[in-house]
Amino acid sequence: MKKHIIAIGGGGFGRKNSSQLIEEYLLNISGKNYPKICFLPTATGDNDSYIVRFYSIFTRLKCIPSHVEFFKRTIDIKAHIMEQDVVFVGGGNTKSMLAIWNDWGMSALLKDAYNKGVIMSGVSAGAICWFTTGITDSWDNELRILPCLNFISGTCCPHYDEEPSRIPYVKKILLDEKISNCIAIEGGAAMHFIDGKPFKNLSFKKNKNTYNVFLDNNAIVESPYEQIQL
Repeated sequence: MKKHIIAIGGGGFGRKNSSQLIEEYLLNISGKNYPKICFLPTATGDNDSYIVRFYSIFTRLKCIPSHVEFFKRTIDIKAHIMEQDVVFVGGGNTKSMLAIWNDWGMSALLKDAYNKGVIMSGVSAGAICWFTTGITDSWDNELRILPCLNFISGTCCPHYDEEPSRIPYVKKILLDEKISNCIAIEGGAAMHFIDGKPFKNLSFKKNKNTYNVFLDNNAIVESPYEQIQL
């Protein structure tokens, strides 16, 4: 049984005029005719319009969509999560999301589900949460390194080409030796990990990349991963 994580750098159903390509890829790798997919919009405080956008896309695809809320009456999360084929984590405030998950036991539950083969995925906050650490704008007036769930070893930076502060910050923390390398994912791209290891970059907009960013002789190197153009 292989374990899958799809970390999306930006885009997807949360944006207008989404192509649905990355959503279809997620469902297809489940191998099910009608996979069950559960949306976790915790990082936006269970924003209603975000939940509506999720259903507006996934009710048109061959799947059984659902969601879990923590800011209204909450369902039996263990029973629900363990019967899913795919979990999709939305963007927003990663620090607040993880605090809520930890209080509810969701972090440990997601690890159990992942180890049993449930596909984990998400965008922005939902991308970095799976790594040892993630680069986030969850608080303060600058980017920070945030401890995350550690399903995948290393550091992740989403929105690498979408927000002007991202590339300089990654360079700075590499030069300061705060990290040894960074998985940097552009908007319109996703990194597919199998059993915790990089598999392929998924480009669902034209020629969008994921890079392994590291220092070589004090120079920044952006090494792109092999790409699948969806």
